[in-house]
Amino acid sequence: MSGFVERAMALRAQKEPHINCAQAVALPFGEAAGADGETLMRLAAGFGGGMRSGSVCGAYTGGVMALGLYDLGDPETLRLFRERFTEKSGGMTDCRDLLRYGVEHGLEKKAHCDGLVITAVTVVEELLSEKGKI
Repeated sequence: MSGFVERAMALRAQKEPHINCAQAVALPFGEAAGADGETLMRLAAGFGGGMRSGSVCGAYTGGVMALGLYDLGDPETLRLFRERFTEKSGGMTDCRDLLRYGVEHGLEKKAHCDGLVITAVTVVEELLSEKGKI
């Protein structure tokens, strides 16, 4: 397990304050990039739970934020991120669809979401490595 994944899982294991999926993905990369963690936590707070509305998965949006921190918000990198994330998430990016899938397959919500965090962190780390950013 990479240091980024370990940090994300440590954040997700915290009871107080609760760390949502977007925060858990963005913060480890932000810390490594020298960004202010408190600011990142506030920035990503509204993206958990699919922007609190079941829309785009927080782990996914956290990954997009993390790539942006390394100046990789270009269309090609984001296309690669989407392809690789959806390969591992059954083609879905919306929280409501991912959660419904989890329920239908008997997956416990937190464990399912933690798996999506691991997926997003792993894909971001791969892309950053491939692009020579880490």
